[in-house]
Amino acid sequence: MFNLAGKCAVVVGGTSGIGKAIALGLAAAGANVVASSRSKQSVDNLADCLEARASKTLRITSDVVDRASLQLLHDATLSSFGRIDILVNSAGVTKRVPTLNCSEELWRSIMDVNLNGTLRACQIFGETMLKQQKGRIINIASLSTFVAFHEVAAYGASKAAVGALTRSLAVEWAPHGVCVNAIAPGIFPTDLNRELLDSPRGKELITRTPMARFGTVDEVIGAAVFLASDEAAFTTGQIIAVDGGLLASGVNQ
Repeated sequence: MFNLAGKCAVVVGGTSGIGKAIALGLAAAGANVVASSRSKQSVDNLADCLEARASKTLRITSDVVDRASLQLLHDATLSSFGRIDILVNSAGVTKRVPTLNCSEELWRSIMDVNLNGTLRACQIFGETMLKQQKGRIINIASLSTFVAFHEVAAYGASKAAVGALTRSLAVEWAPHGVCVNAIAPGIFPTDLNRELLDSPRGKELITRTPMARFGTVDEVIGAAVFLASDEAAFTTGQIIAVDGGLLASGVNQ
């Protein structure tokens, strides 16, 4: 079960943090993985790791705010592998700022990466999956898809919208064999949030997590491999939280 041998996966935002862990995890399950981001050096470094795990890959940069770059990523992958079975949308940005001080420019930039970037990739890669009559799309949602975090309104709104987009595409594309799901990671220290966690907020999050610890990015891999696999053929429109119990928690002590 959960064997991805022969499948082709693209991980957008796949060279750091949770995206990197998922890319390596899909490769370990047998998939050929193309991990892309804006950094050529990061793409090359991860490609070396993937090739060391016997995964065929490509070295292509992309930027989710640039539709043409995503189209090039898609076209090169399809040309090399003949099909695209799995898409993971992991690119994301955040910034903590009081909402009254959040400029329209900052709001739009966060939305353009987290929400619009996810939509762009889903449209470009989803078109091929619909033609294939089979595919798996895994979006990266957030705990803030469900609950509010202090002074990150733009991020929270973007990730709530990613959840809605995930469910909408799942309903629309289910008759065509394309499953669209999302993972809502709990608190995993990454370059994106490390500064926020090194503060009283980090202590509060530990207190609110029944497992009383932060996660490690590798703990997201199992959910991703499941959602990418044939065993998830009847699972769509779901947002799976991998959060140490935080969303289930009321009072922990």
